[in-house]
Amino acid sequence: MGTLLQLQNVSKVIKGKKIIDGLSFDVNSGEIFGFLGPNGAGKTTTIRMIVGHMNISEGDILISGVNVKDNFAKAAQYIGAIIENPEMYKFLTGYQNLMQYARMTKGITKSKIDEIVELVGLKNRIHDKVKTYSLGMRQRLGLAQALLHDPKLLILDEPTNGLDPAGIREIRHYLRKLTTEKDLAVIVSSHLLAEMELMCDRFAIIQNGKLRDIQNVHESVDNKEYKDHYFFHANDVEALFRHTSDFGDWQIEKVENGIELNLKKDEVPDLIKHLTDNGVRLFEVKIITKSLEDRFLEITENKEETQLA
Repeated sequence: MGTLLQLQNVSKVIKGKKIIDGLSFDVNSGEIFGFLGPNGAGKTTTIRMIVGHMNISEGDILISGVNVKDNFAKAAQYIGAIIENPEMYKFLTGYQNLMQYARMTKGITKSKIDEIVELVGLKNRIHDKVKTYSLGMRQRLGLAQALLHDPKLLILDEPTNGLDPAGIREIRHYLRKLTTEKDLAVIVSSHLLAEMELMCDRFAIIQNGKLRDIQNVHESVDNKEYKDHYFFHANDVEALFRHTSDFGDWQIEKVENGIELNLKKDEVPDLIKHLTDNGVRLFEVKIITKSLEDRFLEITENKEETQLA
């Protein structure tokens, strides 16, 4: 995968206050990258700097190797974006809206419009007036408009705002389809943890204008150093806790009917054998995957505690 977007120590100062403070991260082709944080964290400000709506106070933003500050016109050719809600002429049809946009951009043919309409699933409604569209359909029309010039990087600011569950599922489907068929890099900003977990490959957590962490939504099971969170259920919790503590130096938490701890995959069968050899009757051993919400709170709370210390 190639790197399409690079933020290098990017900051933004407004009226003497540092709104964005030293952000650095990369986004690769073929992935959906989540930009996660509470309202007011600085997500939209960062996006506005990427798309040229705001000047960069410090640092550099490179899109496909082109520095936004040095050659924004060239960098902008690689970007398709919807900042907040897509604006359309509601008295025109979806197709007429796309034709209007095509007139402002060189090289967009009718066959290209037809291709994108097919891609976002609007073929059957593209000649209806936009005022008859649902919010989800307007979002898809906005996606079509952002994709007409074949961008390498698609940026969507809160794309699921106001959508019902069916509309949110549609947007998820089409974003995944785009990364697969077009090899795009997609950035999605949101404060909705559950949606980011379903939609993204990786996510960056931003809080008070600072990058707190970048994580994979689904950690690789092939990574031998990665630890999953396990629950062990036994008849005698005290014996389970004691023999587990004797066998390895792990942080173990007693819970109802058992214990929880983090283990590497190849440590699990050895621990199970040790416990059964010592008379512990195990009824269940299972992985408990931490939700994105758990990880988000864990990361942000740890950062806040470090700052207070």
